[in-house]
Amino acid sequence: MARRSLPIPPPLEGNDELITAVITVGWIIALIVVLLLHGHLAPADRWWTWVTVTGAGIGLFGLAFVPWLKRSRRRSAQRHAGRRADSRS
Repeated sequence: MARRSLPIPPPLEGNDELITAVITVGWIIALIVVLLLHGHLAPADRWWTWVTVTGAGIGLFGLAFVPWLKRSRRRSAQRHAGRRADSRS
């Protein structure tokens, strides 16, 4: 008995800006919590402060970078489509 193959669904697209913003807010909340509990942390565990600062910093960079990347990809796709149309003519 032959197996029926189903068509492969297209990949799901997420809202990159929203995902980046939610993760960044999570890191900022974690930073606030760590700063509030800073006095209760053992000196050996204070490195968590820098982990959350780094996470928030990378998230803020991502908030600026993701829209730039999307615009760049859109322009590249338009240029590529223009070259295709020119080559077909």
